[in-house]
Amino acid sequence: MERRKFLTAGAASVAAVGLATTAGRHAQAAETWQIQSLWQAGSINQKVVERFAQNVNAMTGGRLTLEALPVGAVVSHIESLDAVSSGILASQQSATVYFTGRDPAFGLMGDLNAAYENPYQMTMWFYKGGGLELARELYKSYGLYYVGPVFWGVESIPMRIKISSLDDFKGVKLRMPEGPSAEIFRKLGAAPVNLPGAEVYTSLERGVIDGADWGTLSMNQDLGFHKIAKYPIYPGVHSMPAGDVAFNLDKWNALEPDLQAILETATKSLNLDMIQTMAMADLEARKALEGSGVELVALSGADRHRLRQVASEVWADFAKRSPMAEKVYQSQTAFLKKLGLL
Repeated sequence: MERRKFLTAGAASVAAVGLATTAGRHAQAAETWQIQSLWQAGSINQKVVERFAQNVNAMTGGRLTLEALPVGAVVSHIESLDAVSSGILASQQSATVYFTGRDPAFGLMGDLNAAYENPYQMTMWFYKGGGLELARELYKSYGLYYVGPVFWGVESIPMRIKISSLDDFKGVKLRMPEGPSAEIFRKLGAAPVNLPGAEVYTSLERGVIDGADWGTLSMNQDLGFHKIAKYPIYPGVHSMPAGDVAFNLDKWNALEPDLQAILETATKSLNLDMIQTMAMADLEARKALEGSGVELVALSGADRHRLRQVASEVWADFAKRSPMAEKVYQSQTAFLKKLGLL
């Protein structure tokens, strides 16, 4: 009897200590952190990021609360890397290509133009092909911890003129930001024009440009591009950007391991939610365009293969511009060969 009382009392003491320790740890870890996205307030993409924050808040039981902010709420889209690094923001859900000027590796990691057929393939490179480790190495040098990628789909190109093959791009004026995309289309004979986003619609309307590299079919539809550019290239072939979820490195390292695991799992869910949400939006946009005089133009398999070959020359050139870019290039091309795409 005495032995039983001793064991019971001992177990109760251990449990009490464990609960006290857990409670103390939880109280110490309870914080509210801001995560700024690259999306406009009220947009379908921003709502997906807000769902991510809600999921994290629920899974952590209030120990860590994320506040999802739209683009520009604290800093501009190109300033978020520095803001997270310095601790002004705890986290970002940004586009990796925004920081290509820091290191060309950001460009190859954020959008290996014309490489993959769908975002699931590039997601596999991150999680099964070594991409995640390379991303964490790259972001760590800027004071951030890269949690995981976030894709939103293959982008379409709204065109005022019909493009039936890659040869039709010769002499065509395309709005494109400077970088790999612009270089690829120059090789096809097109004339890339670097215009700010606010001028895309009026430039299409006035014929200053013939087409625009902007977003997915549904994103372009929301902006009214198809009213004047009635030959969108769909399914897209040239661009499939990777966004990110990245945290201030010191803040990340201070988190308990279970909170880190929650954020990693929630980021995987965010990626899937964003891909599927935008895919459904594209299907709805496609249906809405039926009978509107808009013709969706799909490039042939042969043209898609040829575009990938042309693009691979640009990837190789970008890879020479930094040691990290070379690592990203070698890793992705090896993985593309495994997929049978190169």
